[in-house]
Amino acid sequence: MAVSASGYRGRFAPSPTGPLHMGSLVTALATWLDARAHDGQWLVRIEDIDYPRCVRGADTDILQTLERLGLVPDEAPVWQSRREALYADALHRLDMADQLYPCGCSRKEIADSLLHVRERHQTLGYPGTCRNGLNGKLPRAWRVRVPDGPGATICFDDRWQGRQCQDLETEVGDFVLRRADGLWAYQLAVVVDDGLQGITHIVRGADLLDSTPRQIHLQHLLGLPTPTYLHVPVVVNTVGEKLSKQSGAQAIDTSAPLDALRMAGEHLGLRNVGKDVKDWLERATADWLQRLTTLPAVAGR
Repeated sequence: MAVSASGYRGRFAPSPTGPLHMGSLVTALATWLDARAHDGQWLVRIEDIDYPRCVRGADTDILQTLERLGLVPDEAPVWQSRREALYADALHRLDMADQLYPCGCSRKEIADSLLHVRERHQTLGYPGTCRNGLNGKLPRAWRVRVPDGPGATICFDDRWQGRQCQDLETEVGDFVLRRADGLWAYQLAVVVDDGLQGITHIVRGADLLDSTPRQIHLQHLLGLPTPTYLHVPVVVNTVGEKLSKQSGAQAIDTSAPLDALRMAGEHLGLRNVGKDVKDWLERATADWLQRLTTLPAVAGR
């Protein structure tokens, strides 16, 4: 694993559920610009462990689209589907440390439990039904224990969003690392991969902001360093929904790469300059650090 002189290693980690669209391009561009502005390395990781949602050939399409837009990774891409042994090893380590337990709850049972909690006007989170035993149920998934009391609050400083705190005990509860269908949960896979790939800076969409405390908790349990985080605003459609394949997002038109980059840059607050892709990316890289100094998370310090 090569390391740049600055020590910065960032990544773009798309799920191959369809072609690259404007929402995912904004994230890709932000990750690339932040890496280049810090003289760092930029990696691409295909997060394809949720097999039922993956579309055949979408990974190749995403990589080709990135290349046509001038966003080329510094190392060969990796696929999560080829790294399952690493997730199994991490799960085993957590189990040996008594940080896991099997859960036999169905989604309906959990929903019914949370409905009862709502009626008592308490904060929601997995109620810990199986924490002390399955009570005759068959194991379905594996959950990791979260701390109790004051130690349950995880805080971090986001470079775009500012100070963030979450009480894992009351807001989340013990969360799943291996699903009932046998698939690996995103929270475990992303932490293992970021740690083993030496990722120092994570730039991604703000829809993943509330996942970060869970990932920091896992980093602590696995003895992995905690990266620096930056969560960019997500792109929304005309009715305010996050732009996604499910909400009808259109594939990036690679016949007009400069137009696509300009549109993504506008969402990030960058100037619409540059006569071609190479020129635009160079100017946008210079603008990126200046853009970050105008954010409330920075300007208010």
